[in-house]
Amino acid sequence: METMERKRLRPGRFKGGLQLAGHKEVSTREPIRTAPPPERAIVPLQQHLGEPAAFNVKVGDRVVRGQPITRTDHYVAAELHAPISGRVTAIEDHPVPAMSSVANPCAVIETDGTERRYAGYQPMTSSKGVPVAKVVERVRTGGVVGLGGAVFPSHVKLTVPPAHPLEALILNGAESEPYITADEILVRERASEIVSGAQVIMYALGVNRCLVAIANDKPHALEAMSTALDAERDDRFDLIGVDAIYPVGAERQLIKVLVGREVPSSGLPPDIGYVCHNVGTAFAVKRAVIDGEPLIERIVTVTGPGVRKPGNLVVRLGTLVSDLIEQCGGYADDVEMLVMGGPLTGVALETDAVPVVKATNCILALTRSELSSGDDARPCIRCGACAQACPAQLLPQQLHYHARVGQLDRVLDHDLFDCIECGCCDLVCPSHIALTQSFLNAKASVWARERRRRKWFASAEAAAMTEPARKD
Repeated sequence: METMERKRLRPGRFKGGLQLAGHKEVSTREPIRTAPPPERAIVPLQQHLGEPAAFNVKVGDRVVRGQPITRTDHYVAAELHAPISGRVTAIEDHPVPAMSSVANPCAVIETDGTERRYAGYQPMTSSKGVPVAKVVERVRTGGVVGLGGAVFPSHVKLTVPPAHPLEALILNGAESEPYITADEILVRERASEIVSGAQVIMYALGVNRCLVAIANDKPHALEAMSTALDAERDDRFDLIGVDAIYPVGAERQLIKVLVGREVPSSGLPPDIGYVCHNVGTAFAVKRAVIDGEPLIERIVTVTGPGVRKPGNLVVRLGTLVSDLIEQCGGYADDVEMLVMGGPLTGVALETDAVPVVKATNCILALTRSELSSGDDARPCIRCGACAQACPAQLLPQQLHYHARVGQLDRVLDHDLFDCIECGCCDLVCPSHIALTQSFLNAKASVWARERRRRKWFASAEAAAMTEPARKD
């Protein structure tokens, strides 16, 4: 087939960041495998950013694969669906991955082995000619969220207000954090479906340009996407190879690399004309809209020196992490820690008896040699290494100083909420200060203070409304 000529863009750079060993080849030596459906699926209620939904099933109910099991009246929310066919045996608290020591309401479904499918979603074959509102509604009812880690309800990002004219969709396949390869393997094996999903997103947004960004350390993914775009012959797409400098996969940093513009502090990408979606999200959009398949499974990278046979698996949501480890050969003898996500931004798990959720892109098993030495933190020596590495161009040493003494207004003056929690500052700090954790704690304190203020003002307003009117 004749190769189509596409516009060649020269990507730029963002300030800061780190060149890291990727360890990507560990889990990409074999094709994607499909994990068997679990005998028992544990489905946590809260799997997205935004307002939680509520279960609309009860103990004893029969459900089929893909059937909605929640309801919500909130716009910034996402539906959940039964990942298997069977019977609801419990609705109870259960440890969940994002905070494995804290229980979260979960629906427990025991399989009946039939794999019967819900008939309520019909394939569209194409979104062309379909009202945009219907396309967006299918994404909403399909439970699609951002699969790059943010798990923000995707239908919200398909309805950009008219006040923000858009220039392009950015399709993010950079995946720069070490070990994680769920996006890379998806592009290598499902590139044409990702392109179809991107076309649906472009139709919903009303844009006629898509920038597909893949890191240059993923040559097989670049080749697969190039082949898919050549076959599609859609000249609205530009494929760009970007330098694999962590965290180029972060939304703001990727936009800076691709178009040379910065998202304003406290702003969003649509403010400067762009919407960014992960390649996994585009694939899920295609599955929901074109195939009529809600989000009940995702690719999970199971990797690290602490697991015997690393790889990428298509996994039903609700499958226990322990089952995935077993399907990848079990633990190595010297495994020390289990992480959901990557080594820099992931969450340490206290147990593997937690379910896979929509945010689970990677299960990383680490041995003692991969963990930090455990040196106690020493005082900051003001070397400035953290500021040089910070991709958000912040002053981490100043943020840490004010956070440590509880000066919340000062941390806000230093743009605390522009911190993307990438962990670069932690890696370069010679004093072994847990800077990112310090900033996470400061953000939590700011949010708690704001909740207290709102509660106080609400109480004061209520008291004022009930106080008898004074006489002159």
